[in-house]
Amino acid sequence: MKKIPSDKYLELAKHLSKEDRERLLSRTRTKLMRRLEDNKMSADEVVAIQLEIEDEDLEEWRKKWAELKEMGKAKAKAKAK
Repeated sequence: MKKIPSDKYLELAKHLSKEDRERLLSRTRTKLMRRLEDNKMSADEVVAIQLEIEDEDLEEWRKKWAELKEMGKAKAKAKAK
């Protein structure tokens, strides 16, 4: 896990609505929440890191889904023969 958020995500975090920030904080990992509670990081930094983590997870999920779809197409072609 990164200790410092990138500028891109820090800027995104600053422009989120209060409701969106609360939703992100509710999904935040324990380690990040501890840093927020211990005042080691600001709420903006925690939200930015969480945004970055979720974007990375989403990208990984999309790649896996694309692989599964390709495998399904290959199986369908093999079955059709």
